[in-house]
Amino acid sequence: MKTLVFATNNSHKLQEISHAAGDHIRILSLTDINCTEEIDETAGTLEGNALLKARYIKEHYDYNCFADDTGLEIESLNGKPGVYSARYAGPGHDHQKNMDKVLRELKGVQNRKARFRTVIALIMDGKETLFEGIVEGNILTERHGDKGFGYDPIFQPTGYETSFAQMDLTEKNRISHRGKAVRKLVEFLRSQ
Repeated sequence: MKTLVFATNNSHKLQEISHAAGDHIRILSLTDINCTEEIDETAGTLEGNALLKARYIKEHYDYNCFADDTGLEIESLNGKPGVYSARYAGPGHDHQKNMDKVLRELKGVQNRKARFRTVIALIMDGKETLFEGIVEGNILTERHGDKGFGYDPIFQPTGYETSFAQMDLTEKNRISHRGKAVRKLVEFLRSQ
């Protein structure tokens, strides 16, 4: 079994990825390696931010590791909030305020097409590899459900009658952007 550090302090992401990876990968958190620094996400792309975080862990802690960045990209908002999804309504990663801002900006807008996109950057044995997962959907007019995190209560994946926040973790991981990216990561690791 391979051991990798997942460069995140987000317990929801850690739970989702550990669940998706199953018994194939032992995943350590930043807490597990005593990393308490806040790793700045200053790149202008999801790929750039994922690489910044992974490179920081490799450079300072010398672990094989991976990091991700995810963005909600809304067609009628020209791809916003995108790379700024976590702090769209300001600093502090306030999910409720972020959702409120999106709902305000889409009030009366017919085109509610959106997609979640996750990029995972893996650094293993000195080599960098990127994996991407995308799920298409629409932004709802109000919140539905209390599971998940982030924009899950207002995102309805294409072909489903429920929001991500109404799905159990197994169902969400099967179709989600992060689930797709993690499956690509796991398949890559198994092939090594």
